[in-house]
Amino acid sequence: MAKKLKKQKKQETPADPEVVEETASDEAETPVEVEVEEQTEAVEAGPEQLLADARIEASKNWDLYLRERADLENFRKRSQREKEDAIRFANDRLLKEMIPVLDNLERAIEHAAEGSEGDSLLEGVNMTVEMFRKTLEGFGVKPIDAVGTPFDPNLHQAMGQVETEEYSPNTVATEFQKGYLLHDRLLRPSLVMVAKTPAAPPANEVDDADQD
Repeated sequence: MAKKLKKQKKQETPADPEVVEETASDEAETPVEVEVEEQTEAVEAGPEQLLADARIEASKNWDLYLRERADLENFRKRSQREKEDAIRFANDRLLKEMIPVLDNLERAIEHAAEGSEGDSLLEGVNMTVEMFRKTLEGFGVKPIDAVGTPFDPNLHQAMGQVETEEYSPNTVATEFQKGYLLHDRLLRPSLVMVAKTPAAPPANEVDDADQD
């Protein structure tokens, strides 16, 4: 029995500590373990990069969405404005045809007012003209008050110039045909004569006047 116990003790004797440490250090430095560590680091860095790329892509898509939305809103407003203008100015052609009728009525009043007869006719025509004017105003048509106002090429069409001291230079002195606006847009310009400063009399006439 004693001999067997001695043999077992010899078999269970621990190895040399230095040999064990060298073996462990050699195994720790094997290439297989180094590759596993590098792969682990790559896997850990992957999701962060993917998240950063996803954020960049989301930011680009958001900017694109905002631009497209702004363009769509501008298009909607422009379409709505064009639709409203089309409705407001739909009667443009009809009203242009009606205005000459008003011109004839106004001329009839002027001729009737020059004579002593035809008071009843004059009164009837005046009533017709007033009714016609109110009808046009209901459609948004307004007459242009030209005489005595500064000449405006956007509202007036000059037929020539006239020398006068009654009005300041570059002022409408005479109106041949009344102009009209449709909702603040020019429907027909006023045909006018523009005032200018009278020319100075010749020198000989001035001398003759002084001698008298």
